[in-house]
Amino acid sequence: MDTLGTRVLTSIIGFTAVVLAIWAGWPLLLPALLVVSTLALREYVHMLSRRDLDVRRKSLYLLGVLLIIASYPGWTAFPLSGVSWREVALGVAVGYFLVVEVISPGERPLERIVYSVFGLLYIPWLLGYFLMLRYLQGADSGLVYLILPLIATFASDVGGFFFGYFFGRRKLAPEVSPAKTIEGAFGGLLLSFVIVFAVSRVVGLWAFSWSIYDSLLFSLLVSSASQLGDLAESLIKRSLGAKDSGATLPGHGGILDRLDSLLFAVPITYLFLTVVGLF
Repeated sequence: MDTLGTRVLTSIIGFTAVVLAIWAGWPLLLPALLVVSTLALREYVHMLSRRDLDVRRKSLYLLGVLLIIASYPGWTAFPLSGVSWREVALGVAVGYFLVVEVISPGERPLERIVYSVFGLLYIPWLLGYFLMLRYLQGADSGLVYLILPLIATFASDVGGFFFGYFFGRRKLAPEVSPAKTIEGAFGGLLLSFVIVFAVSRVVGLWAFSWSIYDSLLFSLLVSSASQLGDLAESLIKRSLGAKDSGATLPGHGGILDRLDSLLFAVPITYLFLTVVGLF
């Protein structure tokens, strides 16, 4: 119960801080993402070191900062049509890692390139979607759009935990995360749908013409993405011999342990809104 209480308290404080950063917009959200990205990359590098896997740490942190900053949609458009600043930043980062390893390869240069680029794609690239979603169709609409996946993911986590605890029988991915069950996954989807549909009626999303089918599709995508994000991080930790990504958050482990679901849920929300056009 003490662990559960600590976990709940950390969740409440963290959720409040996230909502405040989202509400304030880029003056607070951008620095917060820079801090989160650096801490998460630090945890990633630390897990790699458990398996004696090396990356160019300082370069990884600095290029992660560059990628987050380039993801802010408020910058002047890139001179070439169809190209964004964040794509340019990613290209520069990949090119940098290649050039540095060619000049000074040392031991296992290809390994350093692969793990460095994966770290950039997994953490700062996906975190950049927070900024992109926050300013999708303007600051006011983006505020609601970014809160949606947070609520849906939180509901999916809660539903998955309780359904899995009381009804869980069949393992979802036993070799990756033995505690996950099919019943828990279904419960997460169900509660996510209920909460999203309720928010769409109470808060005012009816202005965007969301039907019950839109809410169901959104919940299915976000809940599935959040659970996949959780499993993906479990796979990384298992491969690198780590129980938790770190010990930054009491009761939750590291930043990545709490961020894993949102790293997939926020990008899928952005793609859902832009591709389906429900905004």
